Amino acid sequence: MSAAAGTAKSVWQTVVGQSHAVQQLQHLATQSVHAYLFVGPEGCGKEEAARAFSTVLITGSDDAKTREAKLIARGAYSDVNEVLREGAAVDKDEADNIVRLSSTTPTESKVKIVIIHELHLMRDSAAVRLLKTIEEPPERMIFILLADQLVPALATINSRCVVVNFVRPDDTQIAAALISEGIKPDLAASVARAASGNLSRARHLATDKFLVKRQEAFASIPPRLDGTGAQVAALVDELFEHIDEAVAPLLKAHVDELSTLEERVALTGERGSGRKALQDRHKRQLRKFKTDELRSGLATIAGVYHALVVTQPTPTNSDVYIQAIERIHKATGALGLNVNEALVLQALFLQCPSLMPMPQVAPVNLPT
Repeated sequence: MSAAAGTAKSVWQTVVGQSHAVQQLQHLATQSVHAYLFVGPEGCGKEEAARAFSTVLITGSDDAKTREAKLIARGAYSDVNEVLREGAAVDKDEADNIVRLSSTTPTESKVKIVIIHELHLMRDSAAVRLLKTIEEPPERMIFILLADQLVPALATINSRCVVVNFVRPDDTQIAAALISEGIKPDLAASVARAASGNLSRARHLATDKFLVKRQEAFASIPPRLDGTGAQVAALVDELFEHIDEAVAPLLKAHVDELSTLEERVALTGERGSGRKALQDRHKRQLRKFKTDELRSGLATIAGVYHALVVTQPTPTNSDVYIQAIERIHKATGALGLNVNEALVLQALFLQCPSLMPMPQVAPVNLPT
């Protein structure tokens, strides 16, 4: 739960830069609908919006101070279940689990809500399995589906839902949100630019003392490329060392969470304590953090080539630089798949033009 969630008076205050979507959801909260599809880029706030919307549906109020609102914000309310994928995609087995989950009745409220994350990564077989449940849901069941984008596998499910579109918050909106949470304006502006519209990532970067060093490392790649595989391999290893350095605070947080869980289990002797679920969530967070870092870093490299295209009056290699930017965007997209990230970077850097300064050759005075 973010700092904003802890101080907000209205649950909608946690949803940054989405005034149109919030207005639509406030209207939809008064309607009788059983399935919603929230579509928007990663980190745009659709997860916070799903929890805020769930609170309004459960309590009939946007008051962020109620017991239900606080539990929903933490993902700990019994009648609001969040489903996260376990592997590279949501598969048929996970869809079966969602169907079973939807067959249970509410325990303390009038409706049961299931929030399904990353629906755009659902396999076709899983989408087919889930479709019938969404078409004919059990009584008092509401689905909130979250997707970064609409893909062919979602076409039929999409037609059965009310779609709410989310935009990417701009740097100014993210910086303002960070400042309201106590971050200094200069730092807020810097991390907002680095976060690429992802507020959750911006909050993490605001406490990242290695951010500037990491940005400089990525920006230094084009001038250090020499066309050799050995240099490319060395540069990729260096970048991963920077990312490993940045991930240390997250790993410490994971250790603290696991220790807290173990202490509770020791005191209560409870079974089914969620240890495996917590460890699985930590693995997903770690993978996501590293992928986000690589995406941000590749955006920095693309910016180096883009600056050459737009700042030079007649760039001699503009076509080459534009092609490099396109390859970087393609590699960035591949990072969302289950790929070997080091190999993706190596293949990319081997195709990127070098910006290594040419050695200066002293003029030769020919005898007259």
